Amino acid sequence: MTTSGFEIRPIGAVESPLVDRHTAPRQGDEGSPEAWMVFDETVAEGVRDLRVGSEVIVLTWLDRARRDVLAVHPRGETRNRLTGVFSTRSPDRPNPIGLHRVRIESIEGLRVRVSNLEALDGTPIVDVKPLLGPIDER
Repeated sequence: MTTSGFEIRPIGAVESPLVDRHTAPRQGDEGSPEAWMVFDETVAEGVRDLRVGSEVIVLTWLDRARRDVLAVHPRGETRNRLTGVFSTRSPDRPNPIGLHRVRIESIEGLRVRVSNLEALDGTPIVDVKPLLGPIDER
């Protein structure tokens, strides 16, 4: 295993009414309000072909997560057995990368309104990828 580091630079941030981790939905399809992905102007060329109605995968850096956690009770329920974080969707993990399947509702320049994004306000966006079907792989 290599010990050299690497750098991930945010390409934007989430604007959302969700501000408290403990009251936010655990998954995007569990009552998440619509939110905005606001992209930095340096990545405008990468945003240009996003389309309303498309589903995309958004990768975020869960900046308020704990990075020293290796086992959790799934969904925070202590009646669930303690489980290694790599078998859960817990935000607390060594590299807290969020994975969100969202639907694009509208686009206003570098502001993209989406549904099903459970990320907190201010969460850094690190990448966006198309949701691929069996034929769409490019």
